[in-house]
Amino acid sequence: MSATPYIFDVTDASFDQLVIENSFHKPVLVDFWAEWCAPCKALMPLLAKIAEDYQGELLLAKVNCDVEQDTVMRFGIRSLPTVVLFKDGQPVDGFAGAQPESAIRALLQPHVAEPPAPQADLLEEARAQYAAGQAGAAEALLQQLLAEDNQNGAALILYARCLAERGELGEAQLVLDAVQGDEHKSALAGARAQLTFLRQAADLPEAAELKSRLAQDAGDDEAAYQLAVQQLARQQYEAALDGLLRLFMRNRAYGDDLPRKTLVQVFDLLGNEHPLVIAYRRKLYQALY
Repeated sequence: MSATPYIFDVTDASFDQLVIENSFHKPVLVDFWAEWCAPCKALMPLLAKIAEDYQGELLLAKVNCDVEQDTVMRFGIRSLPTVVLFKDGQPVDGFAGAQPESAIRALLQPHVAEPPAPQADLLEEARAQYAAGQAGAAEALLQQLLAEDNQNGAALILYARCLAERGELGEAQLVLDAVQGDEHKSALAGARAQLTFLRQAADLPEAAELKSRLAQDAGDDEAAYQLAVQQLARQQYEAALDGLLRLFMRNRAYGDDLPRKTLVQVFDLLGNEHPLVIAYRRKLYQALY
């Protein structure tokens, strides 16, 4: 017997109760198999995986044809494996022989509601949407995920970044404060850096004013630093990194080593694998040594 309640063995005596009666409530996929049948054994874990994906919206019943001869004769099973889908007390579809996963899912699609997306898939889709500049779409996916698991650290961090994107800085901070453990230390540091830049930018002159100051005086270190912060708040990372590096090379002592410290914050924000981080970490190292 399976430890999963929606995957179970049935016998001649229990078939009507477990398959026919259950099928009036949820579709039941019946796997007719035998111990000696190699294709049966190859198919069985695939059927179990599919049933588990549906999380109870599809039941999987297994019939050992070497033992349950009455059921085999009742449904005229002549080859193994044979898989039959029951719905409302009747067989509605099925197949004989091993089939690929895509074909089995296509067979089920008209009869069973689509399974919920796994949390890992939701998180990856949210990341893709956020990276594409669709923070609102990413936020909606993350809300769905967090409704099921409000302790998912990676989802909480990305959700906080979505909130920050639309100016909800206080709420974003509360979300980040809820992240526990050290597993997401780097991503957490990056999200906190994003909040820092957004808060700083709110109190600074507009970017156009800062650019005007620099056009009049290219050595205006304060304007150069403040412009980099404004660019970071607007996710203009390459321009900000370039400005910070040039400021560091021109005046390492500015703001008690503030350009270098801010560069490191941006590295945390973007992550070690980001192409800009790889490039500018190397440039910073060359400037230092």
